[in-house]
Amino acid sequence: MRAAVVRQFRQPLAVEERPIPTPGPGQVLVRLEACGLCHTDIHAINGDWPVKPGLPFVPGHEGVGIVERLGDGVHTRTVGQRVALPWLGHACGECRYCIDGRENLCEQQYNTGYAVDGGYAEYALADARFAAPVPDGVSAMDAAPLTCAGVTTYAAVKAAHVLPGERVAVFGIGGLGHLAVQYARLVGAQVVAVDVTEEKLELAVELGADHAVNAAETDPAVAIQHLGGADVAIVLAVAPSVFEQAFRSLNRGGRMILVSLPAEGTLTIPVFETVLKGISIIGSIVGTRQDLAEVFTLHAAGRTRVIAAPRDIRDVNQSVAEVLAGEVPARLVFVYDSAQPVEQPSREVNESSTFG
Repeated sequence: MRAAVVRQFRQPLAVEERPIPTPGPGQVLVRLEACGLCHTDIHAINGDWPVKPGLPFVPGHEGVGIVERLGDGVHTRTVGQRVALPWLGHACGECRYCIDGRENLCEQQYNTGYAVDGGYAEYALADARFAAPVPDGVSAMDAAPLTCAGVTTYAAVKAAHVLPGERVAVFGIGGLGHLAVQYARLVGAQVVAVDVTEEKLELAVELGADHAVNAAETDPAVAIQHLGGADVAIVLAVAPSVFEQAFRSLNRGGRMILVSLPAEGTLTIPVFETVLKGISIIGSIVGTRQDLAEVFTLHAAGRTRVIAAPRDIRDVNQSVAEVLAGEVPARLVFVYDSAQPVEQPSREVNESSTFG
């Protein structure tokens, strides 16, 4: 199988041939149809964060494909089923966070394309319990960005507890932001889109944003205050100035939702204003399997649009450069059309693996 591999941090990925892996107990083998390019992948490729992936590894946590084989003990997935491989690749299922519905906070979790090989390959292994079923009517091309960009921004809007009529400012319109605009609209918010690229702001308005603010031309905090201030500011950009701008845009009782993870991630806020104005600072990390199921259901019902452009995995390094240069309106998605279905095991082996 073809795979894009990180062998050294901050170096071009190597596109190479690897053997197709075999699923172990509780795993499924997935033949990838598509995988989105998330900015988190670029952080992984560069080794930006304190806990770094082990080298070598295959990035990618927006993988979507067809289940080809079942490992021993797998009863809840079937060969031929389309599934998504999200960032939350595994959680323990027993800790207080897993039990009370916050599995995305599990301390024993591992993450796809970071702790285990991900979707920048024609085949990948996944914990069957976390290989999320993709409903009929949702294409692989759409499902890939929804698997991270969608569930991450959907969970952020949920974490903000947005009330109908409140004003939500989305800082950073791109792979995540174009979906955040839509989720905020779905809960009845007035939406202000903030970016430095006019093309992305035009896209946000097309998708339902009520106002667009070009942060390259004006102070977005001042512009948002002129509109009446933001009740919620969702921060999806990584520039340090954006966090300060988002804070200044907030009304009393405002909620600042932190989603982006800059390489140098230190937040400085004025305590006096935070306390007196009753401002909440909330971190939101991806979402749960239930969140992802809801994201897919909304999309299947026609409530959201995904803006994405296809790429070949052989052009992975050029694609990363496009994202870093800000040349991508929303999401790039690697599309796999060369991988062939693997030869299936004999009937006896397959029955043993499925029903154990």
